[in-house]
Order: sequence, then C-alpha cells, then structure tokens
Amino acid sequence: MQQYTQPHPRFSVLSGSSLSSVEHLSPTASSTRFSLPSAPSINTAIGTPKPGVRPNIYDRNLNKTRTSEVSASAFAFLFSEVVQYTQKRVSGINDLERRLNTLGYRAGSRVLELMVWRAESSSKAPKREIRFLPALMSIHTQVWRAVFGRPADAIEKSVENEDEYMIIDNDPPIERHISVPKDMNQLSCSSFTAGIVEAVLDGLGLPARVTAHHTPTQQFPSRTTILIKLDKSVLEREEILK
Repeated sequence: MQQYTQPHPRFSVLSGSSLSSVEHLSPTASSTRFSLPSAPSINTAIGTPKPGVRPNIYDRNLNKTRTSEVSASAFAFLFSEVVQYTQKRVSGINDLERRLNTLGYRAGSRVLELMVWRAESSSKAPKREIRFLPALMSIHTQVWRAVFGRPADAIEKSVENEDEYMIIDNDPPIERHISVPKDMNQLSCSSFTAGIVEAVLDGLGLPARVTAHHTPTQQFPSRTTILIKLDKSVLEREEILK
C-alpha cells in the first residue's frame, strides 16, 4: 500500500492526533468535533451585505450616481493638497504644470470611460462622435457638467491658426480657493483641466495638445482659456469627411 507523508500541521485542517484516528476521518463518524461549516451558497453570499456593514462604493449603481454631488470644500482641500505635494517635487512652473496635466489626463480617461458606459447603458443606439466640432461641443457641455457641475462659458476658434480652438471658463471651480504667489503668477492650475480635455480627445481618436492659460478680465479675474492645438491628422480627416 502506498504511503503518504503527513502534511505539515500549519497547512492541515485537522489536528495531528485526528489524522491517526480512522473514526474522525470516517463519513459515518458521530463526532462533529472537527466538522467544517458548510460553504454558503453563491446566490446568498453575493449582493447581501451584512447588517451594520457599510456597503462598498464599488457596489453602487453608476447610473444612480449620475446626479450626485461632491462637497466643494472637500474637493478644494484635496486639490490644494495635490498642488502643494506636486510643487515640492518639481523644479519650476513648467514642470509643475506638466505634472498637473498628467494627473488630469488620468482623470479624464476615466471620465470618458464612465460617460461612454452610461451612454451605452441608457440609449438603444449610442453614438460615438468622429467629427471634431461635435466632440468639442460635447466636451464643452457634457464633460464640463460631469466634472464641474455646469457647462463651460464659451468656445472660440483662432483666427490666425486653423488648428487652434479654445474653451473659455470665466470662473474655474478648481482655482477658486487657490492663491498663487506673486513670483509664480504665470502658473495655471487649470493645467489639470487641460489634461482632462486632452485625455477625452485622445480617447475619441482626436489627438491634440491641450494647455491652460490665464486670460483675466476686469469682470472675471480668474478667467482661463483651455487652448486646443489639433494634430495634423485630425485636420486631414476633417477635410476628407466634409
């Protein structure tokens, strides 16, 4: 008869003494000392939260959170901490704006994914924009409303360069509680927003370079312009689709 080595006690369900006893291993044994509880049914274990346990945020329906709002003070505090954390690890304003743009790009890719999922789940015939102007209008209204709770203020086209478009935000929410030092007056924390726009355009197959610039006026001292410089391939495709 083939001999089996005794498993290590740390990996054994039963104690060492019970392994040598046949009655404990026998299915007809009356002792329940080493019996294991039956595994719960999959149908009852999944989706039934325990009493008093807070439900996981990942279990929430994405469509039901469409109109939910985030505390403005909590968002302002979090973004302020992000700027301060990033500022301590850069060598200049350009590097700081580049890193904020990168963080915004990561957020923008997730915003686009969520919006596409909601559109496909709520519409029988979801539409994907392949032309630039409809996509730009969607960013101006839907993306801005999804991120900031309201649409942007205006869209402009450059007169000098045909590959440049601008989204105007007279009062950027992310800059309402950011005070920039005088020696860094050229810093635009809306580079985070520019990263969101760039990620959405890339996800729609419309590559572009997006930057943020302060364009203050007497009425709107925090006015910001999101400058979109389209890739040459986008212009060529627009000419073909005309």
